[in-house]
Amino acid sequence: MQEVFRAPSRRPCEERALVLTAVGIGALTRHEAGWFVLTVDEPDLEAARRQLALYESENIPLPAPAPPRLHPHAWLGSLSYAVYLVAIAQLLARGWVRLDAFDTGDLNGGQVQAGQWWRAWTALTLHVDPPHLVANLVAGMWFGYLAGRYIGTGTAWLLTVSGAALANLMEGLSGPAEHSSVGASTAVFTALGIMSAYAWRERLHLRQRWPARAAPLVAGVALLGWLGSSGEGTDLIAHVLGFVVGTALGAVAAAPAVRAALERVPAWLAGLAAFASVTLAWGFALRS
Repeated sequence: MQEVFRAPSRRPCEERALVLTAVGIGALTRHEAGWFVLTVDEPDLEAARRQLALYESENIPLPAPAPPRLHPHAWLGSLSYAVYLVAIAQLLARGWVRLDAFDTGDLNGGQVQAGQWWRAWTALTLHVDPPHLVANLVAGMWFGYLAGRYIGTGTAWLLTVSGAALANLMEGLSGPAEHSSVGASTAVFTALGIMSAYAWRERLHLRQRWPARAAPLVAGVALLGWLGSSGEGTDLIAHVLGFVVGTALGAVAAAPAVRAALERVPAWLAGLAAFASVTLAWGFALRS
């Protein structure tokens, strides 16, 4: 009997003995000077070595992925988001703008279909009551912060605002004329989709099994189902559209060529463009 493998414990030898037995090679394990030794008949030695080499190559643990690059100052984007929403709420509550500003800025299907595209942006800043505002503040700041850490603060918010407005436009143009909705929740789920797809896309080149690579998308869908379908008066279509649009934007933004192009854009400029687009939309709304 010739030695083909040894280990300080019995179990590794038994595992390899099962491998050899499965291909018709007899193997025995003996204890020798503190080691457990796996042996085979001499004529089977080379075949056993080939089978064990194949077994070892298929069971090499995959290396842990390198930690993703995280961008600093993501909290600034979340803070700006909160200040902007609270400022809009105060302006409307105190009557410092037109008294019909809420009706002028909501996502009204008939008005969007009539050409008032700006409602897709302005509706993101309107909330029916303080609990509605607080819920979207907390969720939006958190998901926006995470997206900013992955993608960059300014870029994350520009993609979030643009994607949420696109989702609102899709809902307004395709839904019934009498449909009306408000709230930043569409932006919340757009940010979730962006973050999930970006993290998934970054994992495609890693030597991981597909469940590990798909984990960010699976987690995003789970959060969408958990948070996006609860609560009275929830606009599920808006949440799903926001997540779908965000997923598409996140996957595209993570492509190497696109990512390199986005990283050349100053963070402050991208962030300014995000909030300027909403301000411009409000300018159209208040003049209509």
